[in-house]
Amino acid sequence: MEQQKTVIITGASSGVGLNAARALAARGWHVVMACRDLDKAQGAAQAIAMPTGSYSLLHLDLASLASVRQCVADFRAMGRSLEALVCNAAVYYPLEKEPIYSSDGYEISVATNHLGHFLLANLLLEDLQASPAQDRRLVILGTVTANPKELGGKIPIPAPPDLGNLEGFAAGFKAPIAMIDGKKFKSGKAYKDSKLCNVLTMRELHRRYHPSTGITFSSLYPGCVADTPLFRNHFKAFQTIFPWFQKNITGGYVTQQLAGERVAAVVADPDLAESGIYWSWGNRQQPGRRSFAQEVSNEAQDDAKARKLWDLSAKLVGLDQPSSQSQPATVGSA
Repeated sequence: MEQQKTVIITGASSGVGLNAARALAARGWHVVMACRDLDKAQGAAQAIAMPTGSYSLLHLDLASLASVRQCVADFRAMGRSLEALVCNAAVYYPLEKEPIYSSDGYEISVATNHLGHFLLANLLLEDLQASPAQDRRLVILGTVTANPKELGGKIPIPAPPDLGNLEGFAAGFKAPIAMIDGKKFKSGKAYKDSKLCNVLTMRELHRRYHPSTGITFSSLYPGCVADTPLFRNHFKAFQTIFPWFQKNITGGYVTQQLAGERVAAVVADPDLAESGIYWSWGNRQQPGRRSFAQEVSNEAQDDAKARKLWDLSAKLVGLDQPSSQSQPATVGSA
């Protein structure tokens, strides 16, 4: 009998992450829900009737590098193999005029969405590589707003993503610095920048580790989940109008459940096993729409920038390593 596969999903207590957890549990996977609020995660799992024994809970605050390391240690103490990691969690503070800093001193959206996941992915590469399963995957959620080549990413409000020459990271990324490019703080752009970093990280993971490990690295945009809790820090009027607009005007709206099923597909479906791909279902949804490989922005395709981002991120999270060649996936163990 084939051993049950295990997936870790960050931010699985609500929204797309919770629905991905349900979809993968329904496929027979054991889901490790890695979340900040374990009581909330437990309640959410019970509310959607996830079968007892189909999931476990682990505490994870991605804005704390110490918490990321502890989460990895706690997972290893469970004694489970790891077949997939889904970097789903994200925070978005579009109304903040001044930066919020993490416990490590980094701007909160970049700390959570990029740096926390960067450290988590690096530490768990060893576990993915050690799995006896032939098919192992690491999936990072993307967003249309970070890709100007997609229709939904062409709106330049508040500003398009732009990492510059990573001046902010190079200078240590601590107060008063709050932007990766070292420029004036813009909360909405900080979110877009962090999601651009996610795609660059996925592509660099693929370049470094896919040939030697066979692990599949990919990203996806599951569609416009306009009522996701990601928008809980936005204006109340936006939270009402945006879903209506996407449902009735653009036709881009997808439910949290459908988005979760699409994440599960990228984790488990044989026809989505190609590495280095950014999967999308497009900006206008039709019933039965199939996934396709979405072209990413010119900046997301910049291999030199991906390498520099990797090196600077490794320094910021305490995983310094050279970028001249692929490294064994055992680097950076907890």
